[in-house]
Amino acid sequence: RFNPDELSALQHAYNLRLRDESAFMAEYQNDPMADEAESELLPADEIEVKINGLDRHHVPSDAEHVTAFIDIQKNVLYYSVVAWSPSYTGYVIDCGWKPVQRMVYFTLQEVRLPLAKAKPGAGMEGAIYAGLERPVDRIAGKVYTRDDGAELSLQIILIDANWGATTDLVHQFCQHTGYRGRVMRARGRYGGAASRSFNEYRKQRGDRTGHYWRIPTIKGKRAVRHVLFDANYWKSFIHARFAQAVGDRGALSLWKDKPGRHRMLAEQMHAEYRIRTEGRGRTVDEWRLRPDRPDNHLLDCLAGSAVAASVVGCELLELTRQAKAGKKTTGTDKSTAPKRRRREAVSYLG
Repeated sequence: RFNPDELSALQHAYNLRLRDESAFMAEYQNDPMADEAESELLPADEIEVKINGLDRHHVPSDAEHVTAFIDIQKNVLYYSVVAWSPSYTGYVIDCGWKPVQRMVYFTLQEVRLPLAKAKPGAGMEGAIYAGLERPVDRIAGKVYTRDDGAELSLQIILIDANWGATTDLVHQFCQHTGYRGRVMRARGRYGGAASRSFNEYRKQRGDRTGHYWRIPTIKGKRAVRHVLFDANYWKSFIHARFAQAVGDRGALSLWKDKPGRHRMLAEQMHAEYRIRTEGRGRTVDEWRLRPDRPDNHLLDCLAGSAVAASVVGCELLELTRQAKAGKKTTGTDKSTAPKRRRREAVSYLG
């Protein structure tokens, strides 16, 4: 394939490479270049062993919040549960998938027990709805005990509603679940350099706004509020948390388990690569799915859990200091500062 002004497909390929080598390697060779932004990410091998020594479901004494996120796919649901300190030190205390696949590592194409088989006779919507009930009951109904004996309950579960076929279904589930008030639908938006930053959003009456997220006021037929967030920003944020050494403020770590148990999570953290771009006076990370590794579901779950932590009040000390210093905000984790706002005497769901 080549253009009329070219002699061959080989010339066409070289022209594409000269025009944008990074895009050529990623889109045409399925081998993205390791640029400076990519080299800053913690490798999958190191994420896999980022262990904190805690047992599964165990919450350390400095954690005050527990949040979760559920990512919906047609055949399986992925989820993560994270305990957070107020300063954003995170402990992944649970993650997995429903239905259980009896494998610690698999791709979405290798699912042997899809949601439809777990709910015989149900259509796609019915199977997903029934599938949501199981992890929500398990996560929201559990009481977590800290080192000091204090008991914590999960504060908020965000459920992915980006897939158009399930948007209404997730809304219906959030409206009728027995855990209404703690379950919200969420939608990640692609916040690129050319688009307006979430932190530049002009707040409307009844809106709740936070650090790269907002909860719009309820309008029309939908009676359940939802969270919109900048997916690019929060994926960079979660990678930055993994890059922190265990024990440092703001670090993210995994519960101890058998060797290989966290391999799937670690590789899905690298299912996307980032390109650092500039536009509208700011620098942002734009994340793109690797053609050869399309499973990014646990990355989405951890990023969504971090969004939920911000909704319930977690703040990264570095960002707070930058806000007080009045530094110019950008879309990257190192230089993005939240706006200070008065704490409202309302529930976090508005």
